[in-house]
Amino acid sequence: MKKTILVVLGSGGHTAQILRLVNLLGDKYDYEYIVGREDKTSEKRIKYFGRVFRLNTPRLMKDKSLFVVYLKMILTTIDALKILFRTKSKVILSAGPASSLPLFFLAKKLFGKKTIFIESWVRVRNKSITGGLIYPHSNLFFVQWPEMKKQYPNAIFAGRLD
Repeated sequence: MKKTILVVLGSGGHTAQILRLVNLLGDKYDYEYIVGREDKTSEKRIKYFGRVFRLNTPRLMKDKSLFVVYLKMILTTIDALKILFRTKSKVILSAGPASSLPLFFLAKKLFGKKTIFIESWVRVRNKSITGGLIYPHSNLFFVQWPEMKKQYPNAIFAGRLD
């Protein structure tokens, strides 16, 4: 029986990066996916099909108020908890969306799941907000540029997901 990986799809670049990795891993694993409720395109890009969970996205590009983001994060946390009770996976894989924050924290602390985070390839010298917050809660943390080892000393430099 194959192990199952829960893959967090953001939108745009986050989805492109993580699906490149899934495509490299291929059919060695079964996959489940998390997609934002507002995301209309990421699910269509999945090559290795699996169960898809939807969750509220805590931060959209149009959100200018931190207060709104905090309120939306509460809904995201509730969704993440529901998903974690339903998923078969023991590993969660993400490349950046803010929805990973409550998911990683709950998965590791309450469910004992392994968490793997890949800092975005656009981050060459500075941390992303999500990466900076998730770093201490990740079992494995990868960076795609050697310069980022200065920002995340315990990260693994793995090169770019091309």
